Amino acid sequence: MNEQHTDLRETVRRRYAAAAVQVTEGGTACCGPQAIEVDDNFGSARYAAEERGAVPAEAVAASLGCGNPTAVADLHPGERVLDLGSGGGIDVLLSARRVGPTGKAYGLDMTEEMLALALANRKKSGATNVEFLKGAIEAVPLPANTIDVVISNCVINLSTDKAAVFAEMFRVLTPGGRIGISDVVADDALTPAQRAERGDYVGCIAGALSFAEYRHGLDAAGFADIEITPTHPVADGMHSAVVRAVKPAPGQAPDHENPAVVGAS
Repeated sequence: MNEQHTDLRETVRRRYAAAAVQVTEGGTACCGPQAIEVDDNFGSARYAAEERGAVPAEAVAASLGCGNPTAVADLHPGERVLDLGSGGGIDVLLSARRVGPTGKAYGLDMTEEMLALALANRKKSGATNVEFLKGAIEAVPLPANTIDVVISNCVINLSTDKAAVFAEMFRVLTPGGRIGISDVVADDALTPAQRAERGDYVGCIAGALSFAEYRHGLDAAGFADIEITPTHPVADGMHSAVVRAVKPAPGQAPDHENPAVVGAS
């Protein structure tokens, strides 16, 4: 990893560590945890009231994502789910409820403070089918072919090595496994410099891939049935999007000819 990438990763780590501390310290006050300030395009507003009420308030307060991957991943009882960049644990805890006691939900995060918050939220929730892991999303500390569904909520755009992230998702998924991701994606017409003009890296804007770049990255990693569907704008030419793809099962060839992208420009 070069010096610039190392500096960016440390900037991201510090930002999310501070967010976790803010929530944790707010949770000891009389009025409960202090929600991290974000606009309507990010955070707990992306979840239904019923979902917010089903997890600890600290998990809701720490939500920084741009979507709700548990709502699009179509989780089933008994499945094993991995959340990349799990933060305070909201998506892991919601996933654990969906996959039930015969399933398992893993959360992966590189930030000690977020992991401590997530572990506290697991304890408060009483979830017994949840495990939080420390590590980088570019090097997932799980064996190959052990996960049925990979989810992530506005985190892959923060990585400085997205090809490694895509390769790791493919590696840990079982054949026939799938991804259901919320992420920020840029119009194809926007250059990296133009994306940076619309927001910084830790704000989930400057590091976003374009629709074509995202599709190419997933395709190069071996994924099939790629769909990228924008859901709402987060800046001029920048969108929160749902990203779906499948790791081909034995005998199923990746569709390199016509991956689907809805709404790309």
